[in-house]
Amino acid sequence: MSKYEIAIVLSAKLEDEERAAALEKIRAYIGTYGGTIVKEDDWGKKRLAYEIQKMKEGYYTFITFEAEPTCPAQLESHVRVMEPVIRFLIVKPEEVAEAKAEEKADEETGEATE
Repeated sequence: MSKYEIAIVLSAKLEDEERAAALEKIRAYIGTYGGTIVKEDDWGKKRLAYEIQKMKEGYYTFITFEAEPTCPAQLESHVRVMEPVIRFLIVKPEEVAEAKAEEKADEETGEATE
């Protein structure tokens, strides 16, 4: 099983119960597709970098989970159509770390050749 992270931005117009229900639905999808939640980090209401659907704020939540490689695609297909979700992103943390390491190595070799 691989580790994944999903970042979710929910509409700021939601009531607390609606927001909790949307997050519970996402947790249920993760469980349905064989994933287990490792950590959940709720950042609360934050200002968006740019206006999305005429909203300037959203509720940010990050969920780290372990799952089989097929789970993120299935999870994405369900989260994509959820009305309260205004943005989401699923990443594999190891790939992000590897990309940053490669980028840093490229910068160091570029500086050495100049």
